[in-house]
Amino acid sequence: MEKKIGITGFIVAVIVLFFFVPLAGKTTHRVPVVEGKVKIDGVLDEAAWEKALVLELKYEVRPGENIAPPVKTEVLLLYSKSHFYAAFRAYDPDPSAVRARIRERDNVGGDDWVGLSIDTFNDQRRAYSFLCNPLGVQADEIASTEGGGESWDAIWNSAGRIGKEGYVVEMGIPFSSLSFQRKSGGMEQVWGIDAVRSYPRDLRYMISLFPWDRGNNCYMCQAEKIVGFAGATPGRNIELDPTLYSIFTQERESFPEGDFVEKEKKLDPGLTARWGFTPNLTLTATVNPDFSNVEADIPQLDINTRFALYYQEKRPFFLEGASIFNTRFRTVHTRALADPDWGVKVTGKEGKNAIGFFSVQDHITNFLLPGSQGSRSRSIDMSSVGSVFRFRRDVGKSSTLGIVVTDREGENYFNRMAGVDGDFRITPKDRIRFQALGSQTRDPEAITGTEENKTARGGALDVFYHHDTRSFDWYLGYTDVGPGFRADLGFMPKAGYRMIDGGILHSWNRPKGHWFTVLSLGTGYRIEKDHDNNLLSKAATFDFNYIGPAQSYFNLSVNVGKRSFSGFEFDDNNIYFDGAVRPSRTLEFFFNGLLGDGIDFDNIRPGNRLQLGGTVKLKLGRHLEFLLNQQFERLNVDSGRLYTANISYLRLVYHFNRRFFLRTILKYVDYRYNPERYLFPIDPEDRHLFSQVLLSYELNPRTVLFLGYSDDHYGYENIRLTQANRTFFVKIGYALVL
Repeated sequence: MEKKIGITGFIVAVIVLFFFVPLAGKTTHRVPVVEGKVKIDGVLDEAAWEKALVLELKYEVRPGENIAPPVKTEVLLLYSKSHFYAAFRAYDPDPSAVRARIRERDNVGGDDWVGLSIDTFNDQRRAYSFLCNPLGVQADEIASTEGGGESWDAIWNSAGRIGKEGYVVEMGIPFSSLSFQRKSGGMEQVWGIDAVRSYPRDLRYMISLFPWDRGNNCYMCQAEKIVGFAGATPGRNIELDPTLYSIFTQERESFPEGDFVEKEKKLDPGLTARWGFTPNLTLTATVNPDFSNVEADIPQLDINTRFALYYQEKRPFFLEGASIFNTRFRTVHTRALADPDWGVKVTGKEGKNAIGFFSVQDHITNFLLPGSQGSRSRSIDMSSVGSVFRFRRDVGKSSTLGIVVTDREGENYFNRMAGVDGDFRITPKDRIRFQALGSQTRDPEAITGTEENKTARGGALDVFYHHDTRSFDWYLGYTDVGPGFRADLGFMPKAGYRMIDGGILHSWNRPKGHWFTVLSLGTGYRIEKDHDNNLLSKAATFDFNYIGPAQSYFNLSVNVGKRSFSGFEFDDNNIYFDGAVRPSRTLEFFFNGLLGDGIDFDNIRPGNRLQLGGTVKLKLGRHLEFLLNQQFERLNVDSGRLYTANISYLRLVYHFNRRFFLRTILKYVDYRYNPERYLFPIDPEDRHLFSQVLLSYELNPRTVLFLGYSDDHYGYENIRLTQANRTFFVKIGYALVL
């Protein structure tokens, strides 16, 4: 379901602990240099590995707190002029219990894995994450101080083998895939580093190279330090990625009885070029870019909703360097750019200064029109150019100050936004973040419905203070978004509101042998009003969180409050829960639910809402994986059932090897309405079946071959489920690294 579910444990560790504290008593480890290249095959029989720096992962950091780990793990480090090399010896008393499957890249969730977190700038603000499961399946991401990880696809090599004593993983990471410090005259560099092993059995044990201080909100500041890399160079650092995308689509001339006729037929070549013109600045340009997307979005219920749903970006051009654009508000969300014709992008870091810029021409312009009680979406066949500039300056040991400027221009239209933001680690336990923005917008006639073009202005402010210790934390936040504020290149579907929220949380941590490993209790309060001082919502919350055996967790949140809509006030008392359990290496269950008060937004009346969701993952052998997700919602009003909604999602994948898989996706949406209880005419049935078959060969993230088929079926009250269209597509991509 999630692209990065395989590295969740590692990234959570990186994000939870990523910020301030001076380095105290750390030993700097020297990484040896070798001549030539090391063969990456999962067998450590080359002479080069005899010279390697060998470090042992001596600390179980989860669930135990810096105690002796249950298994032994060693990491070996080397470098050459062109590559950074790492190998892991992951010992296991029972190698038959090692969890490892052949699967697609970036999806090693549930498996054993080992990984590196590398702070190449030694600035405690960003780290490259490289992970492998015992069969060499890769995952990578960039963890940043803004929270969350950047979906990042680097070109690197890996291999893994399971043996009689456990497993071995080898990694070869070219310097051309990294940004690092600018050093003249072959001077050495100091990097921060952690090596981590995930050891999932009854509990998921996290084992680290150094002890993690749970009372410290900085992770990489606590990292070990390695020195070396004199003369390391990314080479010419030029990459050319030609693509060829072909699509053929037919649809019914008239639905549901018409014949299939050709809707689209094209052969679409494109080229993306990357040039690392310094060791840490990258220029990317693309002409007729391939923005095809072969990943189906995670299904979300969109019935009786007021605000636009958020979907993750998956297109490679926008993913590269994306973390630099992250701020407290989602001021940059590139899915707002629908179908670009060309784009140019610069990202990287020079000294204490991180820089990001892109400009893209889009021949379709999407609009997200925010309000305090709902948002509207529009799409216009109008060309526009969207540009973003981002600058961030390191301050002190782990704090930052930044600016962001966005601009989108079209015919009789513009949206311009600018602002400042800061992230300050006051102490190892205290952090304050803020962002202040202003915008100007002039909408085209297609949006305003009038030839009169007025300029709307608005501002936005967010301030958040967080005190976080080993067992106790509290937070206080204030948000104010003006009614005229717009971020058309971002995702801010709500405007015209002010909100104050705060809360406290106490946690108990236990090692193996207890009925829980983490137990938390908390409470909070939130109040939200519009700019006319009318109540939008208020609520007191009570939270319970549990982590325990069988890699299980359970979260419960009780909400007691009020919510206003369209001039009426409604009760807003509900219970939300979610959890998971992994009873065996082959089976995983995830579940969630919500029950309590709801609002019938269409007819403006109170209701009673029930939401239930569940996911089953079944892993058969090393090659076959089955996923079934079911989501259900119903809303009752005083007169009875208003609607029932179901979404069923099935994903079946067979991996022939690490690079070659066959995948089938079925998504069935079934909405049933009771017309007698609506105040306007509505069709009692709305059904949609989406299917996709994909054959994928991926040598690396940009050298790929996709062959696919997809179609849509629709059904209504008097129309059985009928095929409406069908699409065949082929994508070929090749990464030429010079």
